[in-house]
Amino acid sequence: MATCVVVLADRRQLHKLRDRLGGLTTPPSRLVAIGEQEQNIDTIAALTPAIGRRQRQRSMARWLIPFGFLAGVTFTQITDLQTFAFLGPWGEPVVGGLLGLGSGWMGSFAAAASVASESDDQIRILRNRLAEGNWLLLVETAADVELPWTTLQQSGARAVVRLADA
Repeated sequence: MATCVVVLADRRQLHKLRDRLGGLTTPPSRLVAIGEQEQNIDTIAALTPAIGRRQRQRSMARWLIPFGFLAGVTFTQITDLQTFAFLGPWGEPVVGGLLGLGSGWMGSFAAAASVASESDDQIRILRNRLAEGNWLLLVETAADVELPWTTLQQSGARAVVRLADA
């Protein structure tokens, strides 16, 4: 999927470009207008690093939590430590597994926060342009469809920022 954001000076120009792109023979799969009375930038995952970080954390947690539980149970069995001996032969590995589960959950937060997106600087620039009073148009195409570069260049845009390629 190819994704780009077009920075435009005024709202009229934004709607004109959106209508032109929507009328193409193979229109983009997603056109999102972002501005004062349009959609809020904080609701768009491609332009909000916090949403991407939250999605990474959830996907990491899906495999780190079960792995942590199994690692905790295994560690308790292998080391033969009697830390929770008062819980009996079944309770001690379960507590070890629960401690491993918690470690996996915390690890998912650490892993998600440590990965920086390569487009963070571009997103910061786009957010600054929006704060200056410009309008943004998010254009996404399907994986096998090229972005309509000639139409985008003829629109008189202030900038065209490519976020992802197909």
